Amino acid sequence: MKLNLTKNYVVNNILTMAHRNLLKTLHNPDNLSDVIIQPVIFTLLFGYLFGGVIAGSVHAYLPMLVSGILVQSILNAASGSGQQLREDINEGIFDRFKTLPISPIAPLAGQLVGDMFRLLISGIMTLATSFLMGWRPSVNIPTLVIVMLLAIFIGWSISWIFALVGLMVKNAELIGSLSMIIILVMTFLSNAFIPTNTLPRFLQSLVRINPVSLTITAIRTILRTGSWSNNATLVLISGVIIIMVFMPLTIFVYQQRS
Repeated sequence: MKLNLTKNYVVNNILTMAHRNLLKTLHNPDNLSDVIIQPVIFTLLFGYLFGGVIAGSVHAYLPMLVSGILVQSILNAASGSGQQLREDINEGIFDRFKTLPISPIAPLAGQLVGDMFRLLISGIMTLATSFLMGWRPSVNIPTLVIVMLLAIFIGWSISWIFALVGLMVKNAELIGSLSMIIILVMTFLSNAFIPTNTLPRFLQSLVRINPVSLTITAIRTILRTGSWSNNATLVLISGVIIIMVFMPLTIFVYQQRS
């Protein structure tokens, strides 16, 4: 049967797959915890455990903590792309998709489009929890939206890396474990939770070149000054480069296995 691959048809297929992946997240406790539970737990845990030690009080620590937890939560949610793709492949669902009269790229594109909403939910949960703990941003709502969009964009660009890993590594549990280890190392070895000058000198050098630190610094600058910064531009450029490199690679690998 010849497919009607018009633009509207392909878009509808992708949105249907994105809706399907969102429903899968909502009905899967593991995936749901990545976007809803983890941001809340980490914000509460780090805020109340380390706020007094690092900043003197929870309230004083929140301006520093919010940006770190926001980026960490976004990355955690982004890492779910690879695991969910591999689970669908191992369960034979992608083979079933091949037999349906849909656009061949829709299953992959639907996963990545659905990730945008997962990242949005994760970011909202972080900011909402921080607000309930007493954090009050000094910027207006449009600026806060810009911060959220920047975090989502860099998280979505990294989703393509995890999606590629999901297509190449055959064990879904291994993907989840490796993703968690990488994210924890990158976030803890950054300026997310502690002042950089408290670290040994050799660690300070690693923190400075960590892309997570660059993203967090950009977000903190916007939240503090209410204006765009050079660091934010670098984050934007970095995300574009990641997409330009990994989107074609991911699509190529996906088409090869299709």
